[in-house]
Amino acid sequence: MKVINVAIDGPAGAGKSTISRKAAAELGFIYIDTGALYRTVGLNALRKGADINDPQSVIATLTDELKVELRFIDGEQRMFLCGEDVSDKIRTPEVSSAASKTSAVPEVRKFLFDLQKQLAKENNCIMDGRDIGTVVLPDADVKIFLTATPEARAERRYKELKEKGMDVKYEDVLSDMIKRDYDDSHRAIAPLKQADDAVLADTSDIDLQQSIDLIIKIIKDRI
Repeated sequence: MKVINVAIDGPAGAGKSTISRKAAAELGFIYIDTGALYRTVGLNALRKGADINDPQSVIATLTDELKVELRFIDGEQRMFLCGEDVSDKIRTPEVSSAASKTSAVPEVRKFLFDLQKQLAKENNCIMDGRDIGTVVLPDADVKIFLTATPEARAERRYKELKEKGMDVKYEDVLSDMIKRDYDDSHRAIAPLKQADDAVLADTSDIDLQQSIDLIIKIIKDRI
């Protein structure tokens, strides 16, 4: 029986994780959040005291002892760093920034590439990230580029962080969002871009449920 892979790419804060997870649940697929993999490597680099702006310093943290695991517990993806569940710890602005920087390091991408490919080979899945349709799963059955304006994405991320009790300002979140967009789209290795055969889905002016319905419709129309 053929395995079905769906690749969803897009900028930070576009709602890829939430939308992909809920769409996967409705379709009976597993959801693979590749951003969480990079966040986990970024968290490890921070904990090791690496200079996030120095590729060699980041590479030095990719030791044989580094173990990044993606586990599905009660249908939910959880990230483990050397046996510790860090699923919540990787969602801070500091780790987001570290993930963006470390994901530009070729050795980091190579470290996680095989894990992503193997997961997709074995499961009907929706995998999201920055370069899934262009690099990781170029032959995916369905490719979607999920986006929204920086202002819409910043507002959603701001509300999410405030709900978690974090002391943040909207202006700072927007500034970080714009900077990350630039970093992700201008990096030399696997930059963020829409695959030629990807369907564009802009969720700037629709709510979460409408966004989920849109993605499910795109997927069903193509499989």
